Amino acid sequence: MTNLNPIKILFLNDLRENKPERPGWSLTFGAICADAAAVCLDDGGHSIPVTLTIEGIQPCEIQIQWDAIDDTIRRFNADREVATEYGAYGIAALIMPHLTGLTIIERSVKGKGLGFDFWLGSLEDPGTLFQRKARLEVSGIRKGSDSIIQARVNIKLEQIRPSDDVAPGYVSVIEFGTPKARIVKKCRP
Repeated sequence: MTNLNPIKILFLNDLRENKPERPGWSLTFGAICADAAAVCLDDGGHSIPVTLTIEGIQPCEIQIQWDAIDDTIRRFNADREVATEYGAYGIAALIMPHLTGLTIIERSVKGKGLGFDFWLGSLEDPGTLFQRKARLEVSGIRKGSDSIIQARVNIKLEQIRPSDDVAPGYVSVIEFGTPKARIVKKCRP
């Protein structure tokens, strides 16, 4: 019997390229995030490609493909905390357009009390693409249980609370050990 819904395959290397689904994404930053995500997945002992289980707004599975990493990439990503953060940014940038029709259009300004990482715009209406339609807060965990992932989601939902009246918000927590992503939406009050 043929699978009617084949698993979507996403490529980390697409973060390095000018793609219509990421018009507000820096290709330089994308390359850094792609490398960091590859290191996190490799450190988790995952084979290429790996199936990422997505929980929350749209439960599904997506395969993530990447190129083998070399010693230079591994050394550059020696800071596990930074690599995990940037790797999570990369995975979120890959999957959000496919799950929500929204894409990263701008980095949020720190220190403004908004509590989130990126502004999202709508891919479905090119005339409003660069209008700030939603907020995205991203977090990464190298290895954690479902209760640890949910605790991080709850922390991030509280973190974005000060800007709840601005636009709907999404929290994306990427766990590299399984790997899985839990993505939740927070509507305006």
